[in-house]
Amino acid sequence: MPPKHVNISPMKIDKGTIKEIFLDGSARIDCPPELIPAPGQYLLAHAHASDSPIADPLFFSHSAPTGFFSAPTSTAWMPGTALALRGPLGHGFTIPASARKVALIVFDESPARLRGLISLAIKQNAEVALLCDSQVDDLPELVEIQPLQAMLDIFRWADYAALNVARENLNQLREKIGEQKQVTARCEAQVLIRTQMPCGALAECGVCAVRIHHHWEMVCKDGPVFELKEIV
Repeated sequence: MPPKHVNISPMKIDKGTIKEIFLDGSARIDCPPELIPAPGQYLLAHAHASDSPIADPLFFSHSAPTGFFSAPTSTAWMPGTALALRGPLGHGFTIPASARKVALIVFDESPARLRGLISLAIKQNAEVALLCDSQVDDLPELVEIQPLQAMLDIFRWADYAALNVARENLNQLREKIGEQKQVTARCEAQVLIRTQMPCGALAECGVCAVRIHHHWEMVCKDGPVFELKEIV
């Protein structure tokens, strides 16, 4: 497995604009190309003239001509909202160059935070399977969609897997995978942990802390993407 700390981009501060808001809470963001996060990385965004003390994390879903489509977010932004952006932040996913069978596993929520890996996998001639229990639209025909209950079978098939899980559901993931460690051990895998990240790696506030082996790490700067073997 390539080292985890491989795709940190130089952090920048600049402006962006919300161009569209979609029903699922995702958005199309216009921004300078150097601010576009890699899959698994994030930006911190603060609406112009907002009195909120906390910025919102924006995760890359897929590309747009002058920016990117973000994964769903809980903000009440409107089209035309000007944003102050900081990033890209954190460690993203790294698909091994040798991977030819790539599994994208959505343990909960939507597949948006994993979607950016599809084009990367296809570019290196890999087969792609998406495991998700929610409705998924507008995917390339090459992507095979399976229910989450097929996860252990997919681990037997894949040589690389990317997972997306909320921090509060980590124990469920550990229990599921812990039952079949021999199955998952042969597959290189990474997991994106979703949680609140209010300081964006500036203050080490501890809100996003997660226990890795016998110590604590911060999702905002040590993640959000971790090696699965570190988690389980």
